[in-house]
Amino acid sequence: MHHEPEYDEFGNEIILPPSKTKIKKQMIELQDLGEKLTELPTNKLAELDLPERLVDAIRELKRINKFGAQRRQLQFIGRLMREVEPEPIIAKLDAWNGVSVQHTAWLHLIERWRDRLIEDSDALTELLAAHPQADAQRLRTLIRNAIKEKELLKPPKSYREIFQVLREIMPE
Repeated sequence: MHHEPEYDEFGNEIILPPSKTKIKKQMIELQDLGEKLTELPTNKLAELDLPERLVDAIRELKRINKFGAQRRQLQFIGRLMREVEPEPIIAKLDAWNGVSVQHTAWLHLIERWRDRLIEDSDALTELLAAHPQADAQRLRTLIRNAIKEKELLKPPKSYREIFQVLREIMPE
């Protein structure tokens, strides 16, 4: 079901917003991740460098004993999860659960590449030389959008999407 990208009159790729289905799937994934966080002991939770509001919400859930209230609190935690970068949390949880050090190193490599792409204009040329299968136009658009998001203090949607694109093009 992959469609050809559309372009505006200046030749820039038009990036369509994600579908409702995709958004819902992402929300469920974030809520599930939030639920995993509620199962962590306090000392592990402290190691994750989470926003204070999120940590407070997780602690609050542990005090609630009515099922309906717990479910609402989990949904609230899911909403707060939208404000955090999930990849480092997932990497840390995986590390605690014995997932390979190699996988974590790969995720860190991708994070470093993403940051380089945003900070250094030559990084994209270097990346494309190493991974010619990458969609240069899409990456350029995402990088431009990520920079704008940061400047305008908007949610880091494109920033996160760069991570996903890099995961697809850089083998583990």
